[in-house]
Amino acid sequence: MAIHIEASYTKKLGLPQYSSHQYSITLRSELTDLQQVPQESAKLHALMQSCVDREIQQTGFLPADSTTVPIRQGNGNGNGHHNGNDTWECSPKQRDLILKIVDEHKLDKKEVEQLAQDRFSKSVRQLNRLEASGIIEELLEKTGQKNGHNRFKKGVPR
Repeated sequence: MAIHIEASYTKKLGLPQYSSHQYSITLRSELTDLQQVPQESAKLHALMQSCVDREIQQTGFLPADSTTVPIRQGNGNGNGHHNGNDTWECSPKQRDLILKIVDEHKLDKKEVEQLAQDRFSKSVRQLNRLEASGIIEELLEKTGQKNGHNRFKKGVPR
């Protein structure tokens, strides 16, 4: 008697301008013995994770945005939260949002740095736009703001 095992793996990444992309893969395998399920499951998961991680790096089309503006010089946005001489690889909007989330929710900056190190093996300031979007999404989830849409209540400008 043949035993069929089916496994799926999906990853979704946040992108600039409230965009995102997702890649998913589903594999099916046929086994002859139930004892093979744990090994086959681990094998399928490793294979799918490797494939998805490789493929999702190709973002394809991104919506036009205003994030090509160079990082401002001077005293930042005037709120005293950061120095305009800081060099960040992500967009100024992403930098400002990361700093705002950290400040508003009194997050430990060392923990946010560690999150960036764990996910991308680099500091928050070295994250590119795609990586910064991922960190922003995690920070929003961590602070109970999920996908960011409920961050702004009706009547409050974006």
